[in-house]
Amino acid sequence: MKFSFKNDYSEGCHPNILRALSEHNEDQQAGYGEDQYSMQAKELIRARMNSHTSDIYFISGGTQANLIVISSVLRPYQCAISAATGHILNNETGAIEATGHKVLSIETSDGKLKPSDIAPVLESHRNVPHQVMPKLVYISNSTELGTVYDRGELEALSAFCTLHDLYLFMDGARLGHGLTAETSDLTLEDVARLTDVFYMGGTKNGALIGEAVIINNPLLQQDFAFNIKQKGALLAKGRLLGIQFLELMKEDLYFDLARHANGQAMKIKNFLKERGVQFLSDTYTNQIFPVLSNTLIERLSESFEFYIWKKIDDQSSAIRLITSWNTGDESVSRFIQVIEQAMPEI
Repeated sequence: MKFSFKNDYSEGCHPNILRALSEHNEDQQAGYGEDQYSMQAKELIRARMNSHTSDIYFISGGTQANLIVISSVLRPYQCAISAATGHILNNETGAIEATGHKVLSIETSDGKLKPSDIAPVLESHRNVPHQVMPKLVYISNSTELGTVYDRGELEALSAFCTLHDLYLFMDGARLGHGLTAETSDLTLEDVARLTDVFYMGGTKNGALIGEAVIINNPLLQQDFAFNIKQKGALLAKGRLLGIQFLELMKEDLYFDLARHANGQAMKIKNFLKERGVQFLSDTYTNQIFPVLSNTLIERLSESFEFYIWKKIDDQSSAIRLITSWNTGDESVSRFIQVIEQAMPEI
């Protein structure tokens, strides 16, 4: 059977979560996120953020989080701004547009947005009231290219958004990986301080399902739960999500799992760099994008699954490799071994 480096959600969940779900299976609890596990998990997250006034909601998935947040925050005539690589543009089947909101895209080299990227978009949308009004800046950390924001970059972006009356929303599907990258100086407390809304992804970091939407701006907190219910995301058995995040937040398991995934990816990256392999982007998270010969890619495909991300030329392509909380040393070593055996022949 081929080992998959396609994504970080091929496995089920961390054993602690499975054990807790089984242990508390017959407990009677209140519904709709009012259970004791959800309440405890929220308090642990607030304490870690040092932000006790933030509202937290557990919902099932990333696309759901993005469309609920954006549709709740924006007025009908307002729009979002995203990097061209943004998940809401490329991998959500027009979910944001389906809620009635346009997404303006910006080409970037590394998947990150800077104030200088956004300023021209604001300048070109001043034909009031004939154009949509930019109101929300959507970013991902880590990004869809595996890159991360540092504290200075996020502070600059936050200040720019405040100056121009824009909301800053961070997609945190891989937030754990972004914060634990060896080059990152950003903390969860920083994210809570510098964004209006963000979410912590569980689905891609050891949970069965689940994301924690965290609303830091008091102006956006009122009536948010109504939008969750209307979009069909308010689970009657909210305990399913609460138990998972309670386990993830205990003893920093959430960050330990992300750190493990990053470390396994870096083993492959460092091996390839030592052999002169180039990368589509310089990443330190669990996503890497090596540029390999098509012949080597074909050889690797016999034993492993991964995405061919971008054609470079007629002889080479960039592939995407993603490691997970459960990627073991054996699989990484086997991948490296196949390359070692194939490279002298290719």
